Amino acid sequence: KTVTVARATMQRLQQVRTATRVAIARLSQAAAHKSSAVPAIAAGTAVTAATIGYVSANDVLHPPAQPWDFEGYFSSYDASSVRRGHQVYTQVCASCHGLSRIAYRNLIDVCYTEEEVKAMAEDTDVIDGPNDEGEMFERPGKASDYFPSPYPNEEAARYANNGAYPPDLSLIMKARHNGPNYVFSLLTGYKAPPAGVPARETQYYNPYFAGGWIGMPMPLNDGAVEYEDGTPATATQMGKDVCTFLAWAAEPEADERKLMGVKWITGLSVCFMFAWYYKRVKWSVIKTRRLEIY
Repeated sequence: KTVTVARATMQRLQQVRTATRVAIARLSQAAAHKSSAVPAIAAGTAVTAATIGYVSANDVLHPPAQPWDFEGYFSSYDASSVRRGHQVYTQVCASCHGLSRIAYRNLIDVCYTEEEVKAMAEDTDVIDGPNDEGEMFERPGKASDYFPSPYPNEEAARYANNGAYPPDLSLIMKARHNGPNYVFSLLTGYKAPPAGVPARETQYYNPYFAGGWIGMPMPLNDGAVEYEDGTPATATQMGKDVCTFLAWAAEPEADERKLMGVKWITGLSVCFMFAWYYKRVKWSVIKTRRLEIY
C-alpha cells in the first residue's frame, strides 16, 4: 500500500513538472515572437490546473469556521465550557497527550476553586527528588506542579502508538493554522474511506488531516464523558468544550489582555479629549495673538 501511494504521488509530481515545462516553453515562445498574451494565459491556466489537481488529490478539506465565543474583542472564555473541556481532556485526551506548560494552579479562579485544584493535584503522584540518599521518590502532587506527561520520552510514546507521536497540547491551538476550527474539525471529522480506497489497520481516515490518514482513532463518541453540570455529552459538545479548554491553555492571559486593552483605550481617549480641549481653547488663543512692539 505504501508503494502504491508513493507511486501515485510521484505521478502527480511528474504531471506538475510537465505542465510547468510546457508553460515555460510557451512563455518563451511568446516573448521571442512578441505575440499576444494568449499563449501566456494558456500557460498560466495549465500550471493552475495541474497545481489544483495535485492539491485536490491530497484529499484535505478546509475546516469550516465555527462561532467561537472567545474570539471577539470584548468576549471572554466561558468558564463552564473550560471546566467541561478540562474534564474531556482528563478523561479522553490525557492518556496520550500531555499538557506540559499548564500547572494545576493555573486553573484556580478560572474554572475551579483553590480547594478543588489542591484535591485534584493530590490525586496525582509526582516523581520528585533526589532525596538525602540521592534517589528519586514519589509524592502527592501540589498545585504548583505541572500536568504530568503520559510517557517518559518520545520513544516510549511512539512505541505505544505504532510509531505515531502524540503532540503536546499546551500550544496546539497556536501551532496549527486556523487552530480552533482545525482541531474541532479534526476531532469530529472522522469518515469512512472513499470508495476504492482500502482501509488501513493502524490508521484512520480523516479528510481534515494532511494526507487523509491519521494514527489517532476517533476519540469522541456520544456519552463518552458524563458532565458534572448535566450537559448532554454529544461528540460535538465535547469537541467544542475541549477546543475551548485548549484555546485557554494556549492563551490563559487572553481575558486579562483584552481587559487591559479596554482600559488603555479608555484612558487614551480621555487624554485625547483633554489634549484637544487645551489645544483648541487654551493654546490656540496664545498661538494666534498678535504682538506689537513699540
